[in-house]
Amino acid sequence: MSPVMKERRMIYLVDDDDAVRDSLTFLLESHGFDVTAFASVAEFERGCQPNSNACLILDHHLPGVSGLEFLASPEGTALHMPVIVITGGADPNISARARALGVAAFLEKPVAEAPLLAAIDNALTA
Repeated sequence: MSPVMKERRMIYLVDDDDAVRDSLTFLLESHGFDVTAFASVAEFERGCQPNSNACLILDHHLPGVSGLEFLASPEGTALHMPVIVITGGADPNISARARALGVAAFLEKPVAEAPLLAAIDNALTA
């Protein structure tokens, strides 16, 4: 009898900071995730491959279209994956707006490993 292969979980990461993308990609890959990273919403929209076992980690403060502007757009509302918003400049209005848009979690940078992994696990099992 062959063992059942568990589908690998995909993380899409959108952050304009190279160091954040690199460090989060390394962290998530070391925990067994497949990670595809993008520097902007436009890159994400061009490169996203829909996957039922995927999660989007989305920076709020992005050049051009912000993370929350994207989530409020027709393209963002059509996403069929959980979203975790990260930001280096949180305030109560941003957090409230993110929750109103249905994000799975809202985390402040620097993002700590344990809360991020817990948020991803909760998002993918909800």
